[in-house]
Amino acid sequence: MAALLAQMAAAMVTTAVRQSPTIDEPVYVATGATYLKEHDLRYNAEHPPLGKLVIGAGAALSGARLDAAFTGTDQDVGRHLLYESGNDAGRVLLAARLPVIVLTLLFGLVVFGFACDLTGRVGGLVALALYAFSPDVIAHGSLATLDVPAAGFLLTSVWLLWRARERPRLYLPLAGLALGAAVATKMSALAAVPVLLVLVVVSFARGGRRVVVGAAWAAGVAVMVVAVVWASYLVVDPRLRWATSAAVPDIGGVRGFLTSLLPFPKPFRDGMRIQFGFEDMRWTGFLFGHVYRGSRWYYLPAALVVKTPLGMLVLWAAGIGSLLAVPRLRPAAPYVLAPAAVLLAVAMTGGRDLGVRYVIFLPMLLAVAAAGVTMLRWQWVPAVAGVLVLFVAVSSVRAFPYYLPYSNEAFGGPSKTHLRLHDSNADWGQDLERLADRLRDRYPGERVWLAYKGSGVPSYYGIRASDPLAVPPERVRGLLVVSDSWIAKSDPRLVPLIATSKKVDEVGHTITIFRRT
Repeated sequence: MAALLAQMAAAMVTTAVRQSPTIDEPVYVATGATYLKEHDLRYNAEHPPLGKLVIGAGAALSGARLDAAFTGTDQDVGRHLLYESGNDAGRVLLAARLPVIVLTLLFGLVVFGFACDLTGRVGGLVALALYAFSPDVIAHGSLATLDVPAAGFLLTSVWLLWRARERPRLYLPLAGLALGAAVATKMSALAAVPVLLVLVVVSFARGGRRVVVGAAWAAGVAVMVVAVVWASYLVVDPRLRWATSAAVPDIGGVRGFLTSLLPFPKPFRDGMRIQFGFEDMRWTGFLFGHVYRGSRWYYLPAALVVKTPLGMLVLWAAGIGSLLAVPRLRPAAPYVLAPAAVLLAVAMTGGRDLGVRYVIFLPMLLAVAAAGVTMLRWQWVPAVAGVLVLFVAVSSVRAFPYYLPYSNEAFGGPSKTHLRLHDSNADWGQDLERLADRLRDRYPGERVWLAYKGSGVPSYYGIRASDPLAVPPERVRGLLVVSDSWIAKSDPRLVPLIATSKKVDEVGHTITIFRRT
């Protein structure tokens, strides 16, 4: 167990040190720092405060200076904190990422403990191995973002509900706190609340206890969820000063009505309206080489098939079958599979086909499910399971340190991911520093034209480049450097430039360098 977590920690820290900020990170870092220093909720209202407070604490401990007089959009404030306030951007970003890395490792202990409860220590090690070698968990667990913390708190709540079957008075309050932490980190966790409240009743009703008492406990857990969310806002601003801005869309119909009924602070409800506004937009998607507008219901399952190690896919399927088939494991199936199924179904109806990070809870919950294979009694199962776990480990290690653009061997590995997926599945703007090193080492003094998609500031890393879209095409001569997410979107301004250029290099499997003469 220690060895698995140690290698995971090494992979995440190494990745965190070498990656420039992804698109969302500067916003969360600056917002968290503002929450802690200025006690002001005005930034990034579309997400609750808890996860950003954790991220901001890391930035604050690094000594990051915050210019309270600066105003602008969420993106402007993030860029100003990292690059325009006299801070060391790399140091601040790493410090903000470290608390998420620590949480990710702690959630590994939850995976191990949950699987041990179901199957014993061998199953616990199988589950932990799948979690610790998951490229998606490593990738997003090493970033100052909210996806892994929210999913990890949800996983913790499910585990505590399972334990509450034996000791409800001890574990149900803890489960309520963990579920509240998930909702206080990302609003998408709300979809799991009804499922987990039903599981509260199931947990308490076990052994002939009265269902009505279980329902009362479920109500108590719901109150705790609400209390944790309120507390996360009041910690930032005890007076809860909030004025709805013009940026909050007017969401009508059933969604607007239900949002108005939620017993959460007004900024939370306004944040939900912002999220609904995002869902109503027509985003650009990219799947298997095809660009499209809007969303496709099968995007997330297809992306998971690409980005999950092959051995892990097999063990997930076998684990689900084990939970349903083995009598001893069958009581655990609703706890492990129901939240995963409901959250996946809700995510598949979303309007943003931007990455498997929206279902990062699956590698956590299904790692626990995969432990069920150790309960199968066929003689060949231990050997096959061991080989599959080893295959997962090798596939993950081979991707080091490029976990964000990972894809499995059937789809060509990390170097081919950009041909099938984009955005946070491949190129999230994370390789700007690597690009600076490559240009300095291999192409010193050459004219550079840069089409970069990300939140980093190229000049901060020493990249002196011009915008190829700001001049006539015939003036673009020299190195044409393009983020793969731009290439995936087939921007009509870039297509003719790329078509008349020669590919000469690539950086981090996310940025392509062309030469145009």
